[in-house]
Amino acid sequence: MIEVLVVDDDIRVARVNAAYVAKVPGFHVAGEAHSAAEALRQVEALPWLDLVLLDHYLPDDTGLAVVREMRRRGHQTDLIMVTAARDVSTVQAAMRQGALQYLVKPFAFAGLRAKLEAYAQLRRTLDGGGEAEQAQVDRIFRALSAPSEPELPKGHSPTTAELVRQALMNAGGPLSAQETAERTGVSRQTAQRYLKLLERTGRARLTLKYGDAGRPEHRYVWATRG
Repeated sequence: MIEVLVVDDDIRVARVNAAYVAKVPGFHVAGEAHSAAEALRQVEALPWLDLVLLDHYLPDDTGLAVVREMRRRGHQTDLIMVTAARDVSTVQAAMRQGALQYLVKPFAFAGLRAKLEAYAQLRRTLDGGGEAEQAQVDRIFRALSAPSEPELPKGHSPTTAELVRQALMNAGGPLSAQETAERTGVSRQTAQRYLKLLERTGRARLTLKYGDAGRPEHRYVWATRG
C-alpha cells in the first residue's frame, strides 16, 4: 500500500480528501494534519510515509515552508500540492522544491484520483531500478502527466459548483434543492441542476423522502460521508 499523509488547515476538507484517497485502490491514509507544525510532527512520527498531499495555506506557516523543513531534516517523502494557491510563483516554487503534481482547489474526486493513479504508475515504472534508456526515461516523465479533471458542462459556473459542493459537504445530513438554495443564495432550480451534476459524477447520492401524499422529495447527501 502507498501510505499517504493528508495536510489541510480545514478539518472537514482534510477528511473529505482522506476519504477520496481511501477510495483509490492501493492507497492508505496514514494520518491527517491541519497545521505546518503538525504536518512536520507526523512526518517525523511516520517514517514509512510514501506521499504527502499538502495544502499551501496553513495557519502557522506555508506548505512550501513545510517542504523546505522536511528536506532540511532529510525527509525525501514524495509530495503533491493540493491547494487553492494558483499564482505562478507558488507553482514554480513547488516544482523547484520537488512537488510531483499540483492540484488546484476546488476539485472533484476524479481530479485527485487521476493524480494518485499517475503517482502509482510512476512508482511502478521506477521499481525496476538500474539504468534507463531514453525510452524508459520518457515513460517515467509521461507517468507524471495525469489527465486534468474534466471541465464542467457548458453553462455551469465553477463558483456555483463549489458553493453547492461545500454546502453539501458541510451538511449534517441530506439536503433538498430548496435547503441547498437557502444555504448558497442561488435559486432552487440552479441548486437542483448542480445537485444532479454532483450525483451524476458520483460525488453525491440521491435519497428519497416520502411525505403523507404526493411525490417523494429528492434529497442529496455527500457521497464520502460515513
